[in-house]
Amino acid sequence: MEIKALQKTTLLDFPSKVACTVFTGGCNFRCPFCHNASLVLSSKEIPSYDTEEFFAYINKRKGILDGVCITGGEPLLNSDILHFIERIKKTGLAVKLDTNGSMPDALRSLVEAGVIDYIAMDIKNSREKYAQTCGLSIFPKGVEQSVQYIMSCGVDYEFRTTLVRELHTVSDMEDIGKWIAGAKKYFLQSFIDSGDILDNKSFSAHSKEELNALLAAVLPFVPNTQIRGEA
Repeated sequence: MEIKALQKTTLLDFPSKVACTVFTGGCNFRCPFCHNASLVLSSKEIPSYDTEEFFAYINKRKGILDGVCITGGEPLLNSDILHFIERIKKTGLAVKLDTNGSMPDALRSLVEAGVIDYIAMDIKNSREKYAQTCGLSIFPKGVEQSVQYIMSCGVDYEFRTTLVRELHTVSDMEDIGKWIAGAKKYFLQSFIDSGDILDNKSFSAHSKEELNALLAAVLPFVPNTQIRGEA
């Protein structure tokens, strides 16, 4: 398991828990607005964080940390992720997995192994605009399977969408709402230019009024939808 970066403490990434966040390299999507471009495109050029040093850190922080978030890139691309998570679980910490939902079989295997406590899946856009939004030529069918599985597997979860003015409309949000109707939690988060964006096109964030209109389009279908990080 290649760890490319470690955020040693976060109060935001894992709901209701003090956690650290592990970043893996590589991704099978090419979302043009991705804010971790170096992890997606140049992960082999980024030195790996020593795995044993990571485990020494979380063992030292017992009693302070509640959990570990595993994000990327796309963590499920790592064939040894089950072993890695099993080691984390042996320390007594909870595990949150961030995924783009493209690998439902890998996701299912982790859930059925009993090692995942929380799943956060990105919903990139409406089905019609999904391929465009994640930089692919066709809709990734695994996403559909993952949505259905996550909503029925019994593990706590959330869906989330990063909203970009050039890519997301009220109509798109209504379509997403119909798609994931009845979801437990859905978060909308506004695009932020991190300075490490995958595509050099000009992307921008919606205004507060526009965000509220996008939210209103989803609420009839997913009542527990919130705008995350709103000022």
